[in-house]
Amino acid sequence: MTNFTRMYWIQAITPLHVGAGKGVGFIDLPIMREKVTNWPLVPGSAVKGVIRDHFTQNASDEQKKLIEIAFGKLVSDDTSNAGSLVLTDAHVVCLPVRSLYGTFAYTTSHLVLERLKRDLEAAGYNNLPPAPSPENTEVFHTTDKIVYDKRIFFEDLDFIAKSDDNTNKWADTLAGILFSTDTKWKSIFKERFAILSDDSFNFLAETGTEIAARIRIKPEKKIVDKGALWYEESLPAETILAGIAWCDRVFGGNGINQEKIIETFCNNSGLNVQIGGKATVGKGRVKCLFTKG
Repeated sequence: MTNFTRMYWIQAITPLHVGAGKGVGFIDLPIMREKVTNWPLVPGSAVKGVIRDHFTQNASDEQKKLIEIAFGKLVSDDTSNAGSLVLTDAHVVCLPVRSLYGTFAYTTSHLVLERLKRDLEAAGYNNLPPAPSPENTEVFHTTDKIVYDKRIFFEDLDFIAKSDDNTNKWADTLAGILFSTDTKWKSIFKERFAILSDDSFNFLAETGTEIAARIRIKPEKKIVDKGALWYEESLPAETILAGIAWCDRVFGGNGINQEKIIETFCNNSGLNVQIGGKATVGKGRVKCLFTKG
């Protein structure tokens, strides 16, 4: 799998709502989350469908010949085949949270980085630094951008600010992958990168998402329709998620190999696409990037 494996990264440019249906709490339309960790995710099926749609509309004639091989046939018949391109779910890497100083920070945790490290190694990345593990009262940071008097304030939480060499190495590694050609945003990411304890990250992953109240207006009266008020959850802009993409086997390819599929649909150029609901109100605009070690 390693030879034909890529990391794929999703950076939310606007709030991102990939819904899980009707909620049971006060949030009527929650986002999808992992069952065990309760961390946000974007299903691989959603990403794969969006990538297929993008290439269906924008691909060259040569690329269009490979779409059904990579993604499968839409109509099932005797000549149908499964798609050869495989995408895992995209798991959260960095969650942006409000900071009293520096406006916001890209936050992550020890366990998040350990899982990411495992995926990166599968995609060919080597010599990755250890994942730091701060205490519940600490935040490891890179610069003083988000620090005041040796303290860091995220939402209504107060932490002790600490520097750490491996935190700097992770900031450099991720910034180099995500913003390899954008010096300005590489600097913004590195100076706002922060590592929390797993417990603190769990709390912010549950309470730090964006909740918007939505209403429906009666067109003939221009007033709120009765009972038409609901609350909708989204991942905030600047959220970063990552998954793995690979081509394990080519079905019905007539000589097309795995490398051809990966290089065609998972190249390093990056895609600007829309994922999830509420597209007509500007939600779900993301940058999707494929990389390899």
